[in-house]
Amino acid sequence: MNEDDSSDVPTQSDFIRERVQSDLRSGKYKQIVTRFPPEPNGYLHIGHALSICLNFGIAEEVNGICNLRFDDTNPAKEELEFINSIEEDVRWLGFDWHGQTKYASDNFHQFFEWAEHLIKKELAYVDDLTADEIRKYRGTLTEAGQDSPYRTRSIEENLQIFHDMRDGKFSEGDRVLRAKIDMSSGNINLRDPVIYRILKTEHPRTGDTWCVYPTYDFAHGQTDAIEGVTHSLCTLEFADHRPLYEWFLEALPVPAKPRQYEFAKLQISHTVLSKRNLTRLVTEKHVRGWDDPRLATISGLRRRGVPAEAIRDFVTRVSVSKNEGEVELALLEHCIRDNLNYNAERRLAVLRPLKVVIENFPEDKTEWLEAVNNPNSSKQELRKIPFSREIWIEQDDFMEEPPNKFFRLAPGKEVRLRYAFFITCNDLIKDKGGNLVELRCSYDPETRGGNAPDGRKVKGTIHWVSVQHAKDAEVRIYNSFYNSPTPGRDRDFIDDINPNSLEVLTNCKIEPDLLTLDETTPIQFERLGYFYKDLDSRPDLPVYNRTISLRDTWNKKA
Repeated sequence: MNEDDSSDVPTQSDFIRERVQSDLRSGKYKQIVTRFPPEPNGYLHIGHALSICLNFGIAEEVNGICNLRFDDTNPAKEELEFINSIEEDVRWLGFDWHGQTKYASDNFHQFFEWAEHLIKKELAYVDDLTADEIRKYRGTLTEAGQDSPYRTRSIEENLQIFHDMRDGKFSEGDRVLRAKIDMSSGNINLRDPVIYRILKTEHPRTGDTWCVYPTYDFAHGQTDAIEGVTHSLCTLEFADHRPLYEWFLEALPVPAKPRQYEFAKLQISHTVLSKRNLTRLVTEKHVRGWDDPRLATISGLRRRGVPAEAIRDFVTRVSVSKNEGEVELALLEHCIRDNLNYNAERRLAVLRPLKVVIENFPEDKTEWLEAVNNPNSSKQELRKIPFSREIWIEQDDFMEEPPNKFFRLAPGKEVRLRYAFFITCNDLIKDKGGNLVELRCSYDPETRGGNAPDGRKVKGTIHWVSVQHAKDAEVRIYNSFYNSPTPGRDRDFIDDINPNSLEVLTNCKIEPDLLTLDETTPIQFERLGYFYKDLDSRPDLPVYNRTISLRDTWNKKA
């Protein structure tokens, strides 16, 4: 967080941190080990930021260790592209991990041996039932399951068939390996869960070395044990899986016994965070890709210009809870505005230009005026901006027949140009179709800097750019992606997409100093909002994404 940020960020405290501190005080652990274990089957979204900040944050706070680990046990959906993007996202959020990046696939040989161990202890068996038959035999929440007819296979037969599965002698779906636990258990996850299946798909790291792969439930806890994880932090949907997590740890000769703790996942209004739904948005081309600034992916937020510090601030304010609940999108927007208000450079830009000719300003003259780069910076740096006879203003800053309390430019009215002079509109020029194309104004040279020596006041201040010096730009205005605060609650979430979520403005005019700024610098176009330079920018045509408006105008319209 920027040192100048005066926002009141609450001290982090939650039930998991209290548990960690208690375990340290009691001497249960000498060092805390956590991990962030995404499956590389998509890009991270802001919901993952809670888990990232929790796992890495706790490790930082207690001088512990946090691993980045990929639970890459399903090659059908996993890609190196996702691995690379996840690593980039974690680093961008401000974290780094202990040692080398870890992978569940590093332990495939060990998992296979442990599966053999379960078979030899008569705690696992090969099942020939189809997936549909397994579901039927499993029973329901109110009815006990039934034993598979293959549950009584001998140890020798199970080992032989399991090895044949590994050696590629069967097709996908022909057989699976199941843990032998309790088909009458009240917890359906303990009714002989599948722990190995046949997948004849090339793995992004191990290639075609394997054609059998452990399930997440089998690999996850054992990987935690191998890494010496002390606190395995999961979202609430894994609470019912905890007895299975613990059963494997007790049944296998693992080197450690981690504990699983669950917390509520982050849910935000007007947002879709399901990885399945995000994948659908990308594959069906409702967006331009995983980093589309309209998405709540970490890469999308980064491309939009959302600061990493704002996301961390947001996560801190949300905190960690055992109870499900929805956070208003407005809180995230507040954190973004709060950060950018202190850190964004101020510059002038006109998005919908209207030409103004200042008739009493010399044609061949340029005046260089002083402007503040960032009023919240302790440096109080200034820059020079050019002023000439012809300037651009926003179309919305002029009305031919203004209503009451319209304090911008109108026929016969006077306004202040930001950092410049008072001007008065004397005339307007229209084309043959009756469209306004130009204003004719006069300026008061005594009002340089925006103050009148005679003490007269004007209520309106508008921004501008010199026509002679302006550079062209494209600006992309991002509005709420969904029209509903709960997309997809009563229908397909695709139907809730706002058709006006993106407005592309061409022929925008920006002050020349913008071209000298570092591409990663956040910018406030004065009176317009916060903006960030997009990857599509060219040397001759910069492209800016609107990160967020200056005020929450969308909610007011809603």
